[in-house]
Amino acid sequence: MRYCGCSTVNAPESRAAICGVDEAGRGPIAGPVFAAAVILDAAQPIIGLADSKLLSAALRARLAEEIRGRALDWQIAFATVEEIDRLNILQASLLAMRRAVEGLALRPDEVLVDGRHRPPIEGRVRAIVDGDRLHPAISAASILAKTARDAEMLRLHARFPRYGFDRHKGYPTREHVRLLGQFGACEVHRRSFAPVRRTLEAGRG
Repeated sequence: MRYCGCSTVNAPESRAAICGVDEAGRGPIAGPVFAAAVILDAAQPIIGLADSKLLSAALRARLAEEIRGRALDWQIAFATVEEIDRLNILQASLLAMRRAVEGLALRPDEVLVDGRHRPPIEGRVRAIVDGDRLHPAISAASILAKTARDAEMLRLHARFPRYGFDRHKGYPTREHVRLLGQFGACEVHRRSFAPVRRTLEAGRG
């Protein structure tokens, strides 16, 4: 089991602990899929929480710092490329979500998950479509997951600079697909995804 990030408890639990959960990185063809779990502190509201995809990188970074400092508890986890290829991306995403929730120091009374699928977690779990736009705790989780995954893709860019991970973060952009065809697949490409699979079938990687 692989974890990323840390958990912090900033205040005693005084009311129902609602945990928001979201993932980042289902669509890319390279890199891990990340998930975050966040229990916000109602006494320390964070202004500007929203779906991470709607925020600029600078604003995401600022909000991520606020979340880590003000939330009652938070945890970031991921599933590896190998787990994605073995399980499929949906199951790997749910695995990362479960790891994030299980890594919390506080036990949530309810877990709110963005999307249609619920990870296998004990207790009350609700899946909410567009939850990252509707519930602040899920928005906070989406921001932590996104910023953590982007940081990981920058780290992978330092190892594999020819693929441009710093620009597209592993998504199948035209540039990425072109570079994949030019250089072949590397060890952090998801072999079960069609563009990578076709590259491998062509003997590239």
